[in-house]
Amino acid sequence: MSGLLDDFRSEFNKPNNTLVQLILVNTVVFLVLLLSKVGLTMADRLPFYYLVREQIMIPGEINAFLHKPWTLFTYFFAHDEIFHILYNMLFLYWFGRLIDEYLGNRRLIGLYFMGGIAGGLLYLLMYNTVPYFQNQSDTARMLGASAAAFSVAVGAATLLPNYTFHLLFFGPVRIKYIVFFFIILSVAQSAGSNAGGNLAHLGGALMGFMYVKMLQNGTDLGRPIYWIADGWSNLLKPKPAVKVSYRQRSNANTQASTYAAAGTSSSTLSTPDQDEVDTILDKISRSGYESLTREEKQKLFRASQRN
Repeated sequence: MSGLLDDFRSEFNKPNNTLVQLILVNTVVFLVLLLSKVGLTMADRLPFYYLVREQIMIPGEINAFLHKPWTLFTYFFAHDEIFHILYNMLFLYWFGRLIDEYLGNRRLIGLYFMGGIAGGLLYLLMYNTVPYFQNQSDTARMLGASAAAFSVAVGAATLLPNYTFHLLFFGPVRIKYIVFFFIILSVAQSAGSNAGGNLAHLGGALMGFMYVKMLQNGTDLGRPIYWIADGWSNLLKPKPAVKVSYRQRSNANTQASTYAAAGTSSSTLSTPDQDEVDTILDKISRSGYESLTREEKQKLFRASQRN
């Protein structure tokens, strides 16, 4: 058991491992809820489990939501059934690795959070303005990462519409058709038993499309999410012990070289020059787009934003 926990900790602490971290957080929350449900059922305290779960699920009625505004964020990290989390995490993994590879891990976390928020807001809007849903708002509750996963999937399909997945029984299928199928399925089920969840899917899908389209035009909607994530990361980062040392003046050149190297690493996020772009395009003509490294793909995307 300790080995499993060590593996979890190791994967979670790896740098630039956002996709796995999101899946791990969802998995840990699911396991905590599952074990709590089993334990409280055996102790004949199941109502207490439902009381705790109520604090995580986003309610449909606006006044109930205003008393629990944090549920706009907690709902898309929680699942109640094993097949629900399995479906969502597979969906997130398949499409999330494309966002991670082509746009980087920061954009992945931005898409996930913005999609989850957009899905929750559309759910609240529909359940408090449309008569059909208003009649059900008192009892409506929602949880699950579907909206966030849909945002990532639509973002990937918007960025790489002709990217191909090889599906069992179907063979190669472009991801734009896969995503389009799931959007139509959500529209068809938006008045069914899981109407709230399907409405959230559509909110996440709309955010995924807008996010990538605006990013291609030079506007990054995820900046507030990055700012919060960076602040949280700095808060949790252990502070190094203060060391007092004496250096001779000859070390100044070494320090200057270190600072110059640091400046070079930070500048890798800048827009590549035309020579770099030409080199990448030559590589595509020789070996195809899939031969590019992750860094080359991201450079090509940043160059497209320049126009």
